[in-house]
Amino acid sequence: MIIFDLACDGDHRFEGWFRSAEDFADQQARCLIRCPSCDSDEVRRVPSLVSIAAHRSSPAEGSAASSDKVRLASVPLLPAATQVMAMYRQFVQALLANSDNVGDAFATEARRIHRQESPERAICGNASEDECEALREEGIPVVRLPDIKGEDLN
Repeated sequence: MIIFDLACDGDHRFEGWFRSAEDFADQQARCLIRCPSCDSDEVRRVPSLVSIAAHRSSPAEGSAASSDKVRLASVPLLPAATQVMAMYRQFVQALLANSDNVGDAFATEARRIHRQESPERAICGNASEDECEALREEGIPVVRLPDIKGEDLN
C-alpha cells in the first residue's frame, strides 16, 4: 500500500491510498479519484507535507555524542477541519445511499430483520436513545450518527 498526497484544481489537499504508483495512474486516467471537498476529478500528486529528516553528524563535525543526535521536523498529522467534514460528509452520504430509510419505524424494522421476518439489509431511520439501548440489549447492533443537517455537511 502506498499513500500519495494529492490536490485538486481548487487546491484542496487530501491523501489517497493505492496498491502501487501504476494503480494511482490507472485510477487517475479513468477519473476515479475525486476531491472529497469539491468532488473535482482534476487531481494531481503533490509533495508531502510530512518531511521527517534524519541527519547524523559525521564524526569530523563533532564529538561522538553529537554524532548520535537526530534532527526531526514536526508536522501536524491531523487533517484540517474542512477535510474532516468532507470525509464525514462522504461517509454519511455513502451510508444513506446504501441504506433503506425506514423513518420512524427503525426500531420495529431492525427487530424484524434480526428475527428474519424481513429481508436482511442496511437500514437507516429515526430512533430515540432508549430505543437504541433496547435494541443493543436484544443483541441488535445499531450505530447512532449525530443529527447534522445536510447544509452543515457542505
